[in-house]
Amino acid sequence: MIRENQRLLNVLLVLIDVSVIIFSLWASIWLRFETTLFGPIGDHLSYETYGLFMFTAVIPVYLILYFAFGLYKPRRTYKNIFSEATQIIKVNIVAFFALVSILFIINQPDFSRLMLFLLAVICSILAIIERFAIRSVLINMRINNKNLKHILIVGDNDLAFTFARKIKENPYLGFSIGGMLGRSEHLGKSVNGVRFIGTFKDLDKILERHRFDRVVLAIPLRYYYKINELVQSCENVGIKAEIIPDYIRYFPAQPSVDMIEDIPIINIRYVPLDDSFNKFVKAVSDYVIAVIAIIITSPIMLVTAIAVKITSPGPIIFKQERIGHNGKPFRMYKFRSMKVQDPSLEKSEWTTKDDPRKTLVGDFIRRTSIDELPQFFNVLKGEMSVVGPRPERPYFVEQFKKSIPKYMVKHQVKPGLTGWAQIHGCRGDTSITKRIEYDIEYVENWHLGLDLGIMIKTVLRKNPNAY
Repeated sequence: MIRENQRLLNVLLVLIDVSVIIFSLWASIWLRFETTLFGPIGDHLSYETYGLFMFTAVIPVYLILYFAFGLYKPRRTYKNIFSEATQIIKVNIVAFFALVSILFIINQPDFSRLMLFLLAVICSILAIIERFAIRSVLINMRINNKNLKHILIVGDNDLAFTFARKIKENPYLGFSIGGMLGRSEHLGKSVNGVRFIGTFKDLDKILERHRFDRVVLAIPLRYYYKINELVQSCENVGIKAEIIPDYIRYFPAQPSVDMIEDIPIINIRYVPLDDSFNKFVKAVSDYVIAVIAIIITSPIMLVTAIAVKITSPGPIIFKQERIGHNGKPFRMYKFRSMKVQDPSLEKSEWTTKDDPRKTLVGDFIRRTSIDELPQFFNVLKGEMSVVGPRPERPYFVEQFKKSIPKYMVKHQVKPGLTGWAQIHGCRGDTSITKRIEYDIEYVENWHLGLDLGIMIKTVLRKNPNAY
């Protein structure tokens, strides 16, 4: 029944997606050829030609890419729109280049490329809205106990109990736990509102008597010799067994799997910016934002440079070695906010709230973060991002990586002018451990929406620890 519902849902999604594509195409045609928003109208191919191209190329290309990018996979774990929105944007970018390539191959120079660009933009926006609406409806149904999948949990350890609690706490997932199996001493007891309905040996009888959609094996490592037997019991009644590995505690992020020949290799840390497309999008957005920021803040930087020069002897720009992406050192730029000091002392001393080394101008530009503006030039050089973990000096990196677990994980992405830790108040003389927790959370959960939110909060929120 569940599988049939999923097929019907996929058919419905395809029909809605096709409707969105058709509407987006005709909207882009109207904008290009019925208005002067994008230049003079002039002569153009007939609407029949565009309609023919829509059904022979546009719709097939889009649907193929929707399937290829996993937009028709069941997503009960869906919680926010960002991951799906990213895939939709990728589809439209690839579709644009694919359609332009098709026009080149069939030698059709008169077909409007601008119209195809408008199609990609409009279709991206409408498809994201469409998917958000559909997912919202599905989540609401599941919260109201409709379209549920029934689960049997095999296990009686902390791993099984934690899994059961997560399912209970998140009704949007649409799962109903039918019971748990464990050792005989647990029989009849309940944990997190879920009752033990049998022992490990009762799996065959339980599966014959009840219909479950999923069987989740969450058993301790010492019982892994039973895995084959339990899996066989599930397959005998046509149910796929799913395993939560006991060593999941070593997975601090979403694990991904690579294949070397026929051997799976589990990557225990998922870093979205390892993906080439994500890396490209991040680099382009960094470059564009840095150029715009430099233009907008150039008067402030000019005034600051003059103020620094006339109020304190020494260079205007302070260059300090920091550790960046993949542990590589680079020279980070700042407006000088302190008196010129011995480089050996500068390498290993924190700035404190009432630091006597700060100049009068320096105290102001540090509190307002104006001293950080030259780092936009580090962004243009590719050494930093606008958003990312803040880079640290080599001396402190050496100290922290010995005493703080997972400290070096932050270096798997480029450092930033601002970051997830900074908007949570972890700046200046604050807990390094807490700061690293936020940095790792950013590294493992990056998306463009997160960057945008961090930038907005950085501008709006005053940080009391900025000194």
